[in-house]
Amino acid sequence: MNKLVFDYDEEAVRYDATRGGEPRAAAAAEAVVGLLPLGTRRVLDAACGTGTVTRRLVLAGLDVTGVDAAPGMLRRAAERVPGRLVLADSRQLPFPDATFDAVTTIWLLHLLDDAALVVAEAARVLRPGGTYVTTVDKAAAHDVRSDIDAVMAPRPRRAPRDESSLVTGFAEGCGLSVAGASSFRGVGQGRTPARAAADVRRGWYTLLTPGDPLTERLARRLEELPDQQVPRREPEFSLRVYRKPPTDDE
Repeated sequence: MNKLVFDYDEEAVRYDATRGGEPRAAAAAEAVVGLLPLGTRRVLDAACGTGTVTRRLVLAGLDVTGVDAAPGMLRRAAERVPGRLVLADSRQLPFPDATFDAVTTIWLLHLLDDAALVVAEAARVLRPGGTYVTTVDKAAAHDVRSDIDAVMAPRPRRAPRDESSLVTGFAEGCGLSVAGASSFRGVGQGRTPARAAADVRRGWYTLLTPGDPLTERLARRLEELPDQQVPRREPEFSLRVYRKPPTDDE
């Protein structure tokens, strides 16, 4: 299994502050709930992080279990959804087959070279007729055609692990079928040039090594842009929905 890009035990301290916090979680949870069929009850929120989305799914009346592999993230989630959390890797879930009515993976697949394992586990723990909801195309969502994106265009890029057609291939290989799509606006994630330059220098863009000449050149160009503290347009995140075939008597 590959390692994640960040140490999420360390990242947990600043995760909410740098990822849109409660407003972004509210937008995500509302979009997810809107995609779940009537009668959905038991939900697995895989890679639940600090529990901001998980808590809102619970408030929507769902019986939610949150899973995350980072103890630091789960400690924060426990403040929001006590008693509903399991320390586990989403690529190897500790649940029997056909346990949940729905599984969600929000902002996870883009981090993994072996994202197919997550999709396979989601399919396994879904009951017949169950629903899998996941974010896709995360990197594309952040390219809002701003002056920041223009500066960063020459950077080296890795192939997206969560490209929508790739994820659909994973899902169909596990017997899931496409059942819908939606999107939601990110909140508090419009980038500023100053923040983008700092992110470049701290290794946020994983193929740009801190201290490398290209890294420094891009950071300096970002620092030359106007309106250094003014956020650019918010990203629009994409969701895909997949359905497990029902049994003959459903």
